Amino acid sequence: MKFVIHGSAPLSGRHTAPGNKNAALPMIAASIMAKSPVTLSRLPLIRDVRVMLEILHDLGAGVALDEKNHAVTIDPTTITPKPLDEGLCRQVRASILFAGPLAARFGEAAIPSPGGDAIGRRRLDTHFDGLRALGFDVTETAPLTFRRAAGHKACATRIVFDEASVTATENVVMAAALSNGTTTLYNAACEPHVQDLCRMINLMGGNVTGIGTNQIVIHGVTQLAGCSVAIGPDAIEAASFIAAAAATHGSLTLDGIHGDEFDIIERPFKRLGVRWERHDDGSLFLPAAQELRIVNDAEGAIPTIADGIWPAIPSDILSALIVLSCCSDGVVLFFEKMFESRMYFVDHLINMGARIVPCDPHRLVVHGRTRLHGTVVTSPDIRAGMALLIAGLAASGTTTIHNAESIDRGYESIETALQSMGAAITRE
Repeated sequence: MKFVIHGSAPLSGRHTAPGNKNAALPMIAASIMAKSPVTLSRLPLIRDVRVMLEILHDLGAGVALDEKNHAVTIDPTTITPKPLDEGLCRQVRASILFAGPLAARFGEAAIPSPGGDAIGRRRLDTHFDGLRALGFDVTETAPLTFRRAAGHKACATRIVFDEASVTATENVVMAAALSNGTTTLYNAACEPHVQDLCRMINLMGGNVTGIGTNQIVIHGVTQLAGCSVAIGPDAIEAASFIAAAAATHGSLTLDGIHGDEFDIIERPFKRLGVRWERHDDGSLFLPAAQELRIVNDAEGAIPTIADGIWPAIPSDILSALIVLSCCSDGVVLFFEKMFESRMYFVDHLINMGARIVPCDPHRLVVHGRTRLHGTVVTSPDIRAGMALLIAGLAASGTTTIHNAESIDRGYESIETALQSMGAAITRE
């Protein structure tokens, strides 16, 4: 599958941020622990979400998907524990999130090695160490297994993570929610999607405190009930549309955002010369035809844009920011601290005319402003694929992006949304 883009036209219009992909996936997994149905609204209808729902269906859960209203009702009462389907798990990294809730409810979980984007090593050690600390026996070879002794619930404990892993934090929070006593997690991840999961567990009758900090305390309960919850907005998807509009000198009204998250997202955009207006109704307005100019550090030093754990700049927006910097006057250093393979996609940008100097797997220097031109590229992962799509929109001529289905894993009907804003893009 491929996208064909005829670029260089301003991208202008209105867009509403969908539900957060990175919140939806653990919330789907958490439904396993409920004693009655769970309804999730503002559900992004992307490929990763559909695969996670297929895994639940394969386990025997009732899954009623309401595509028109972007909602799903999950009935976990009919689940029968068994090893997860290997073919489905290979399609989505988030399949590892079933380990905690399955082990907590049924005492065991068998998870084939998860798939996902090839953006560098994504270790599972923090998952293993955290679940072991709760009293589970863990087998680290495929299929990954997590078991507790018959008749014994997970034990409360204090866990200090060796890294602030998002998915490990989510897995251990879910397992600890049905444990005996109180579990304290230190050096926990505190991203918005981790917060969404913790709030959902509280709506289910759990008791999680410290939400939004790096010390999360989980007071275990004997059971969790069903609930209805709306998934929070996807700031990464919203930021991608901002980058696309700014790179093409268009205007954008963006609805349904959270101010706290956009305080973080706004920082690197300002560094690249992008300005927008925030409104009290949860929207922002990006004016057209902005003069994109990279803002230097004090005394004229070349600035650095680096990612990191929340509340640092999220790694998932770095690829789009690299493309946007190609359209801005000035020089900037990008430092990808988290994934050693995320920046390899810039070879495609260089072939499109970008002046980029790769320094090593983690750092590169962009010399903007560059007149990009269309060419044939291949999307290596979700975020790089979206970045190449933005580059194609900003470039002169025609850009063809192969492996377009990788973008579908994180962006719902992306070509339809862009077409509504004036983009000349087709899926073939």
